[in-house]
Amino acid sequence: MFDTKYFSGAKKFWYNGKLYKWDSVNIHVMSHALHYGSSVFEGIRAYETDRGPAIFRLQDHVERFFLSAGTINMKIPYSKDEIIEAIKLVIKENKLRAAYIRPNLFFGYGNLGLIPKVCPVELVVGCWSWGAYLGDESLETGVHALLLNRRRIHPSQMDMRAKIGGMYAQSNIAGSYARSLGYEEAIFLNLEGRIAEGPGENILVVKKKRIKTNNENESILPGLTRTTLLELARDSGYDTEIGPITIEELLGADEAFFTGTAAEVTPICHITDGSIKEKLTTDWKKHAIGSGKPGPITCQLSRKYAEVVRGKDPLYEKWLTLVYSTPAEAEKNLGIKEAEHLTKY
Repeated sequence: MFDTKYFSGAKKFWYNGKLYKWDSVNIHVMSHALHYGSSVFEGIRAYETDRGPAIFRLQDHVERFFLSAGTINMKIPYSKDEIIEAIKLVIKENKLRAAYIRPNLFFGYGNLGLIPKVCPVELVVGCWSWGAYLGDESLETGVHALLLNRRRIHPSQMDMRAKIGGMYAQSNIAGSYARSLGYEEAIFLNLEGRIAEGPGENILVVKKKRIKTNNENESILPGLTRTTLLELARDSGYDTEIGPITIEELLGADEAFFTGTAAEVTPICHITDGSIKEKLTTDWKKHAIGSGKPGPITCQLSRKYAEVVRGKDPLYEKWLTLVYSTPAEAEKNLGIKEAEHLTKY
């Protein structure tokens, strides 16, 4: 029996074309991905709207899913439409109004040499209720991050656009290290000594009302939440910039925030600079970002993002995929009260 303490609301998952109870065991212990990290995944969210759950930027996530699979020479045995339908089915079967969704493609049981010559490509889709990755309170109060001296994977080594399971071992190590010292999150530098990203988040900085982030050449995954926030910022009248971010720019910013599907928009309020390896931890300097509290532009964009993902702004309904065809279907499955205004956002 698998405890669902950290997977609230999870009842069933989809695996290779069939639905299974959450505590089912299907994967052999000698599956290739378990030993080598030969998997690709997406983190996707569905939010509650007046028409039932709507999945945010689903098509874009699935496009990246296929790009990631191609990066490790993985032939996907399903079409994009089939994966989209599987994702919607899993949300329906778990009767969730909002969900975090995890599709994962991996090389399964075949051979256990480094090259998966005869390992089948398998697909699992699960979903559950999950709050903000860094804690729901972090969205309001912000976080204290540790600037690491460790360097992020370089784009000359790996296609940074891909979400490959094995690459996240580095994120695990860095995030665990920061937390062991009492920080909420870590920040990587790149090989050039500039700001890269968090273990699972992009970084945006605000200076004199100009919003800046970096690109994949700076050792980042160019996240979908990041591109969403850039578009929302421009539409809100702010100037935006994509370019390298120095340590000095980050520490001297008026505001800074993490973005990611799991983290959403999380203000960075303090940073301790541990980037100089020779210094003892007692010599690391703590920096307040701006006032040391979530800044007004960060809060404005966070509120806007929350409205958009919940279908409150018709301008951005292009990013929403409804799980149910009609409000009546959503009402029947979830018990949502239907009203006249539910036919459109």
